[in-house]
Amino acid sequence: MKLDPSFLDELRNRISLSQVAGRKVLWDNRKSVPSKGDMWAPCPFHQEKTASFHVDDRKGFYYCFGCHEKGDAISFVRKTENVEFMEAIEILAREAGMPLPERDPQAAQKAEKRASLTDLMEEAVKFFSLCLRGGAGREAAAYLDRRGLDQAARDRWNLGFAPDAWQGLWDHLIGKGAKPDEIMACGLARPSQKGGKPYDVFRNRIMFPIRDTRGRCIAFGGRAMDPNDNAKYLNSPETQLFDKGRTLYNHGPAREAVGKGQPLIVAEGYMDVIALSEAGFTGAVAPLGTAVTEHQLEMLWRLSPEPLIALDGDKAGLRAARKVMDLALPKLSVGRSVRFVLMPEGQDPDELLKAKGRAGMEAKLEAALPLVDLLWQRETEGRTFDSPDRRAALDKALRIATRQIPDEGLRYHYDQALKERTRELFRPARTGGGGNGYSQGFQRGKGGKGGFARNRFAPAIPLPSTKASLLVAQNPEATEYLREAVILASLVVTPAVAEDFEGDLLRMHCRDAMHAALRDLILAHALEAPGEFPDRARAALGPDALDELLCRTHVALCPPVRHPGDEEQARLTLNEEFAKLQAVRALRDEIDEATQDMDHVEDEAITWRLGDAARSSQDALRGLQEDSAEYDIGENGAPINRDERSALDALMQTIRFDKPHRNR
Repeated sequence: MKLDPSFLDELRNRISLSQVAGRKVLWDNRKSVPSKGDMWAPCPFHQEKTASFHVDDRKGFYYCFGCHEKGDAISFVRKTENVEFMEAIEILAREAGMPLPERDPQAAQKAEKRASLTDLMEEAVKFFSLCLRGGAGREAAAYLDRRGLDQAARDRWNLGFAPDAWQGLWDHLIGKGAKPDEIMACGLARPSQKGGKPYDVFRNRIMFPIRDTRGRCIAFGGRAMDPNDNAKYLNSPETQLFDKGRTLYNHGPAREAVGKGQPLIVAEGYMDVIALSEAGFTGAVAPLGTAVTEHQLEMLWRLSPEPLIALDGDKAGLRAARKVMDLALPKLSVGRSVRFVLMPEGQDPDELLKAKGRAGMEAKLEAALPLVDLLWQRETEGRTFDSPDRRAALDKALRIATRQIPDEGLRYHYDQALKERTRELFRPARTGGGGNGYSQGFQRGKGGKGGFARNRFAPAIPLPSTKASLLVAQNPEATEYLREAVILASLVVTPAVAEDFEGDLLRMHCRDAMHAALRDLILAHALEAPGEFPDRARAALGPDALDELLCRTHVALCPPVRHPGDEEQARLTLNEEFAKLQAVRALRDEIDEATQDMDHVEDEAITWRLGDAARSSQDALRGLQEDSAEYDIGENGAPINRDERSALDALMQTIRFDKPHRNR
């Protein structure tokens, strides 16, 4: 079955090669740069330990520098799944949510016609360009000069002018031998209502060619020169070549620029994109005068994991930004978000560049708001929350918003961030103290084993001489840290049970950067090849990080590490460790919240709540202290499991060591 090239182009645009390949490989975090779509991993086509397999996510191609395998997403699925071409297409089409086209015996003729239409569009580009240079385009050229676009810039963008004539383009194309039905099929002319000759769609307008990812002109946008025109900007109608909701202005050049490190900026119009690019921000695109669509958002995420939405600084621009936020929320995942660049009131990117220059725009880009900030702003700006009803309404609105996030781990962090803000909003600021613990980022260390630096919020790791001491158990934060270590180590040595604890892992917020990275690796790869997972973890985290974790005294003595692969023992230990970890953290949060409420509200119910939480916390702490005695030290200095020691003592009591006398 021969497929329409437009279908294959759309399929490649919708899928991410890094996501397709990521199901078969473990990316090398030290070598990969996800923000640039530059991903490296050990090759899935031959045995190796180094990362020779390279994926260029923006171009949609892979290449192995070891075995020289290369191709796109379709060939990757064919080779790794051992399927034929059409089976690979079916797999990818299901993933992209695209129905397969029915068998079309005229596919070759349609492809030929499409090529003929694109040739006709290029002829129109030349016509408009000549008109801009001629006398008819003098006023349009002067306007572009005032906007800062000289002849060199106009040539770079293939700008043109549609003369103020009813059949200017029509007559030109007919004179070149074009067929009337093809001119109409390109969306360049409309039939006359009076039965006369068709007339041009674009008249007395500055013309902006709109190109697909291959650089072919598929449509035009036109800006009216007459200030009284009903439509200031006019796009081509949708045609066989042009689908407005699946096209981005300047998509191809922006993809190349983003691949070289430029930020991906989403502006509102053609002139904004041109102004940004001419100022050096060459990764700029626009959604063709419409709100960003679902398909366009997917296209943006293929270019960058965090596009910058830089719409106009007016009410309409803010509404459009919020629509993008609502569109993105149900599709968010780790590595797929958006940020918002709020322009000064009444200015668009072009005007900001003229007023503040490149430095002004860079400052705005640096100050881009994460999605959670725009969500908070929308729900709280200009409102007061001085009653339980209003506070409950805010809580409900935020819950409705975050409930749309499909990724459970990401949704948890959004909820935590918003919970901290509501606490601050609903009660007076407390004096002293230090900062917002949640919003402080965790930095990748420059040195140290495994490539991770200790973050300042993680509890200090006990010295080897005190790790087994009850003094450690008296420090709740250190205890939490050690419990995390036991949980992660147990899953490393027995990864087959990871699936049973996926929800617990997603809810486990690790303050330590290495712990967080190992948790993410377990969630992503522990079930793919359990026997290979420790080696994969070592490759991703560094040669010493995993060994350091497993060799800690508290970890090395836990039953799953002493008996690797024992799934029953691992499940017992993990159930207990997760339950205790979650209980202690929940109790601590309750005490913190109750304490804050007591600082400002005299309420016996809060006093009772604090006392009850404190008693529960003390009960939990006693449990922790008892648990810390899990191992006794034998007379020879060797550790002995507490349960085994008790069983041995009971057995010894049943044995009579005095030898009875025999009757002779």
